[in-house]
Amino acid sequence: MAIDHARPDRVRSERTTEQGKRRWRGRTLGLALAAALAASALAALPAALNTAPAEAAPSDWWEAPNRPAEDVELNVTGEPFAGTDANGEVRGFIDSHTHLNSNEGFGGRMICGAPFSPDGVAAALKDCPDHYPDGSAALFENLVSGDADGKHDPVGWPTFTDWPKTTSMSHQASYYAWVERSWRGGQRILVNDLVTNGVICSLPIMPKDRSCDEMTAIRLEAQKAREMEAYIDDIYGGPGKGFFRIVTTPADARAVIEQGKLAVVLGVEMSEPFGCKMILDVAQCSTADIDRGLDEFEQLGISSMFLCHKFDNALCGVRFDTGTQGTIINVGQFYSTGTFWQTETCPTARHDNPIGNATVPEFEEQLPPGVEVPEYSAGKNCNTRGLTSLGAYALKAMMARNMMVELDHMSVKAAERALDLLEAQGYPGVLSSHSWMDSGWTERLYRLGGFKTGYPHDAAGFIGEWQAGSALRAQYDKAYGFGLDFNGVGSHPAADTAPVDITYPFTSADGGTTIDRQVSGQRTFDINVDGFVHSGLTPDYVELLRQSGGGDALVSDLMRGAESYLQTWEATTGYSSAANLATGKPASASSSEWNPFTSYAPGRAVDGKANTRWASGNWGVNPQWLRVDLGASEPVSRVVVEWESAAAKAYEVQVSQDGQTWTTVSSVTNGNGGLDTASFAATSARYVRVLCTVRTTEYGYSIKELGVFSN
Repeated sequence: MAIDHARPDRVRSERTTEQGKRRWRGRTLGLALAAALAASALAALPAALNTAPAEAAPSDWWEAPNRPAEDVELNVTGEPFAGTDANGEVRGFIDSHTHLNSNEGFGGRMICGAPFSPDGVAAALKDCPDHYPDGSAALFENLVSGDADGKHDPVGWPTFTDWPKTTSMSHQASYYAWVERSWRGGQRILVNDLVTNGVICSLPIMPKDRSCDEMTAIRLEAQKAREMEAYIDDIYGGPGKGFFRIVTTPADARAVIEQGKLAVVLGVEMSEPFGCKMILDVAQCSTADIDRGLDEFEQLGISSMFLCHKFDNALCGVRFDTGTQGTIINVGQFYSTGTFWQTETCPTARHDNPIGNATVPEFEEQLPPGVEVPEYSAGKNCNTRGLTSLGAYALKAMMARNMMVELDHMSVKAAERALDLLEAQGYPGVLSSHSWMDSGWTERLYRLGGFKTGYPHDAAGFIGEWQAGSALRAQYDKAYGFGLDFNGVGSHPAADTAPVDITYPFTSADGGTTIDRQVSGQRTFDINVDGFVHSGLTPDYVELLRQSGGGDALVSDLMRGAESYLQTWEATTGYSSAANLATGKPASASSSEWNPFTSYAPGRAVDGKANTRWASGNWGVNPQWLRVDLGASEPVSRVVVEWESAAAKAYEVQVSQDGQTWTTVSSVTNGNGGLDTASFAATSARYVRVLCTVRTTEYGYSIKELGVFSN
């Protein structure tokens, strides 16, 4: 029941009576006990926690019978849609990147306010203590929010005079009832990325009230996410009855969505996973640390993660931040690694974000005497650091555990190598969730079976990204979505950036729900006036996109977002590595380099060993080729060539049934070595040949390993 704060004579719930207060205290104690039991059982994560069917629900199952008397209003009417469409697909839009529990990270004092509190909305939606009395001591907020006077009213509930707002990066924007409103308006998947940054937390200038250890923060956020689920269950009438369901498999997610509820997936976005920081180019972790960390993530129910975020680490280089935030992060980069970001001219059209040369004295003063943030050339926009050998190990370890890999925040050099490894394995579990990947990689991502969503730019910007990718989405039968990144230190679309004003009330994207302005305490939020200030206005944002030129086509694409994500997740969990048909089979070559100490014979490229290779002789003669006999005709659809530094700039992958007549299935004219994957329509062949015609060096051609796969 919505509470009208302007009408004191409005009928109140039983919790405003003494008897009701005793009942509510009992529920609260029960919730605390349930949360404690849930925390102790996190390692087991029984599937029943996510999938146990609720008891038979009344016709108004979507209403919370135990909602606190004092709470924000949803102002949504109508039953949430459930089931599947005529094609058997689930419906609903997806927020593929948000941070419900980031208030627990960064030392506990960078993101102010919580997504829920057993003590109610006033306890949840309050500012950090150092922001009182006028916000002037909120250093991080004032540096990145753009407030002209460096001040804000810290009071949240019930007045919300100065926050949430579109430019604030340190105030809670995903209170549970705001998330609930988005669910009622059509959202069906939320990816809750557990997030922290130990280095930013550790800077002397940053307030904190807890450990900066990243793994400790991630464990706490995972626990709080489950406590949030238990809290919502309690107000909805008991275990399993809430709209907010944490899921660990795509099958669980489908079951939840088909009931009309919100499937919540846990991911991780941290800067130094498993302690894998890098100090003066020396890794501070091992492969054993990576395996232990990934095993723990599996136990926590985490389904996707980033290998690097904000700072270069022992796994990969990052895609830069820009402007003031870029300088702040670069100072943190120095504290984390002992070096600032290093840039180079990009060798291709792919590029990282330009760093810029913004000055931020408050943070630069934290550097040791004599150390200054470098000046960066506008023409050098690529990070020199790519995916390290440890990063490649971590990526392969994620594939072995059927986890989805986030490419956003990787430098273009790291992302290219990651895509090479993913393609070599034919691994579908790859994501780009909030516009932090060079768009030039999109087709490679879709070809693998991955899923991509966009950051919530202003209406024109979001619609532009959606339109730019429409042809590829149609080609690969992909839908779209957004990664809202609320509580993720990013701004959101302001009111004056949209070409139209939407009219309240409006009808939800599915056509079955009526949505009016959202009211929180004494504040009425209107996207036309306030902009996209919190997650509860997501349905309003969808309507704004529709009326701003996206039309029904965009809304339809967004409503297929949950299904498209689930298809990627299902392909990931169902993945198993294919056998290399070439391993151990007879191989021959046009020539082979002779060496009295090491063999470079053709069979060295199909022996399954990473430290052997075939090398051609006759360095001045072209073409040269390597051929493998599979022993029998096989359906071949993927050929992987791992080059040594002496590679082919131009070459063809050819197949044959008799070893005499060859058909070219892939042709490369701009090769640069590394790991190349040729994917093509399945073709029956007994023989596979790599025909090399132009070299990348003055030497011959050398292949470490040749892979031939049927899928």
